[in-house]
Amino acid sequence: MVPFAGYSMPVQYEDLSVGDSHRWTREKASLFDVGHMVQHRLGGPGANGLLLRVTPASLVALQPHQSTLSCLLHPGTGGIVDDTVITRLGPELFYVVTNAACRDKDLAYLTENIAEVKAAGGGAIDWEVLDGWGLVALQGPLSAEILEGVLAEPLVANLRELYFGHSCFVTVRLSSGETADNVLVSRGGYTGEDGFEISLPPAVAAPFTETLLRSGGPNKLRLAGLGARDSLRLEAGMCLYGHDLDDITTPVEAGLGWTVGKDRRTDGSFHGADVVLRQLKPVKDGGSGVSRRRVGLVVDGAPAREGAEIVDAEGSPVGKVTSGCPSPSLGANIAMGYVKNGLHKAGTEVGVVVRGRKRKATVAKMPFVPSRYWRPAVSPA
Repeated sequence: MVPFAGYSMPVQYEDLSVGDSHRWTREKASLFDVGHMVQHRLGGPGANGLLLRVTPASLVALQPHQSTLSCLLHPGTGGIVDDTVITRLGPELFYVVTNAACRDKDLAYLTENIAEVKAAGGGAIDWEVLDGWGLVALQGPLSAEILEGVLAEPLVANLRELYFGHSCFVTVRLSSGETADNVLVSRGGYTGEDGFEISLPPAVAAPFTETLLRSGGPNKLRLAGLGARDSLRLEAGMCLYGHDLDDITTPVEAGLGWTVGKDRRTDGSFHGADVVLRQLKPVKDGGSGVSRRRVGLVVDGAPAREGAEIVDAEGSPVGKVTSGCPSPSLGANIAMGYVKNGLHKAGTEVGVVVRGRKRKATVAKMPFVPSRYWRPAVSPA
């Protein structure tokens, strides 16, 4: 167990090593307790306006029970306050998840922005932080089969048509025989595998988790900790705030320019828009571009950890590693970091200084392993 954001969190469980837990998730299914994440409900006439102000997300395109990854941004600089997932539950109702490590900062940020929206006549905003609620992530190729086993009305939920980035409310049957209604199930996660994140009221969290573990059984479902969660998300090319993202990094530098909605690229009404929109355009097209970019790396020899210096062929510093670990799936050392613009193309060879020794590294496309999200089948042309 290790302290994390005010919680005591397991790095691993006694039945599997970190590497074995990682592989189990890729092959079967794992259950992660992510109840430390901060869950919010934002509603009311001013909710849309608030989210349009603090994120570059396209809410026009966000349909009911559809989710999107976005970023809370600083005004002026466009630096990332936190990354977040936004789910539209209704015309004026949103479910928002933010990082536990940013809790105090995010709550102060939202408090300030809500007050400013109200003062500007933007409409009432109902904001509820769901303290005490549980959040579990069921991840891996057997996830749908296991979740279906605890649904009271599996045909109503129809998980086969609940695709990545979408959610629904379900009724679950607990081991006690009781049922729990209106449990929010969102298809997605932090591993690159098919899976679900399930938001649970306080009284339901523990009984549901126990029911799910019994439903899956030890041959299909195991608990997993922070160690496997980190190596899985790195293989999936996903950022960890405070390491790969921070207050001075913009979405464009972080390779998250796609989170800026098409309609938001013309209205310029979100925090940091002046900076972010200029960065989206390369210098040759009249923009500013960026001086650094987030990349994936495959590193020879010893694994590169956060803070390791990235150098060019002449040994001159060109960037820093922000995350790194051995990849259980690939049998290679992988990392993520920022390098000078121009060195970001896949196949570019650089060096990484590990324990005082320069190691060969190659810029690689992310994700490092193919994602297996549940998406609609594409009909042949």
